[in-house]
Amino acid sequence: MPTRRHILEVLSATSILATTGCVAAAPGPDPYAAWRDPGQGETDPRRFVLAHGLLAPNPHNRQSWLIRLEGSDAMSLFIDRTRLLPETDPFGRQVVLGCGAFLELVAQSAPRIGRTADIQVWPEGAPEGALDDRPFARVTLRPEAGIAPGPLFEQIPKRRTEKAPFVPMPPADAAVAAVLQAAQAPGLIPGETREAGLRRSLIDVCLEGWRIETGTKRTHMESVNLIRIGKAEVARNPDGIALSGGMMDVMAGLGILTREALADPNSNASKSSNDMFEKMIEATPAFFWIRSETADRSAQLAAGRAYARAQLAAAVQGLAMHPWSMALQEFPEMAGPYARVQSLLGARPDAPVQMLVRLGAVPSPSRPTPRRRLDDLLRV
Repeated sequence: MPTRRHILEVLSATSILATTGCVAAAPGPDPYAAWRDPGQGETDPRRFVLAHGLLAPNPHNRQSWLIRLEGSDAMSLFIDRTRLLPETDPFGRQVVLGCGAFLELVAQSAPRIGRTADIQVWPEGAPEGALDDRPFARVTLRPEAGIAPGPLFEQIPKRRTEKAPFVPMPPADAAVAAVLQAAQAPGLIPGETREAGLRRSLIDVCLEGWRIETGTKRTHMESVNLIRIGKAEVARNPDGIALSGGMMDVMAGLGILTREALADPNSNASKSSNDMFEKMIEATPAFFWIRSETADRSAQLAAGRAYARAQLAAAVQGLAMHPWSMALQEFPEMAGPYARVQSLLGARPDAPVQMLVRLGAVPSPSRPTPRRRLDDLLRV
């Protein structure tokens, strides 16, 4: 079995390969094409805004969205129930948050083409229990003279969810205020901390949540089964957790980075992954969160929309965000960390914390996550 020293040697060699252009491109469709000039060439305004919506942050990059175009200017948006996370998100709350983020990017992009997005959420009623086939929103694009996009629109193709250690310097007051302002909405209470004591408590509970998720076989395997290893696999399945690029492809080719190794908690790959994530959460100079005043499906959608605005506002300020969802997951083994997060942030079961997010800056932005084609999201 490869040793950690072997892995480090491979990583060093791969960094050289990556900078000299020796890593071959994957054949077939480019899974990152959606990020380059989204909506270019689209003549249907709905397709233009949807090309921006599909860039939204979402849990495990499942992209759990379906669209039905209606008439000449309307569309209904649905949850793709084949793309849920039943182990880590048993009630579908985090999937609904991702749908809210999708909806917000649709709304943010409509003014770019002289439209306003008239949005009706849960037009046929919201599910109280399990998610079903009713639409989570109906959107009509209405022309509006003189309308122009706001400053958040330009950040849509630039935003990243940065899974990396943040620089130690905490964000400035003005930058944090801009993020909080962007997240304001009726029924929501955004908050943040850079204070050492609360930050330490949140880091500790986030670490515990990470260890519980990865130490519980069924929840860990839900993530492992969604890992796409190497460029070719990412191109075939442009969703999930992509591990590709120079060093990842070399390690996969040498048999070091495999799904089986990542499933084994005692493998070098798993131990290295755990080390990386623990260093990442320790390197968190600030936390941001969103509480809601109710716990219903509409509050979840609203929180997802608010998070999308906050992340775009953070990008305007040169900041990055990384949701740390583990401690807010609602499977039984996570009950302790979940309750502690709610208590630390002054929430309660009927008015819960919906999002807990690392906030800071990175030395350089990462590559975007892969995306499916718009046509793959359309429902007849």
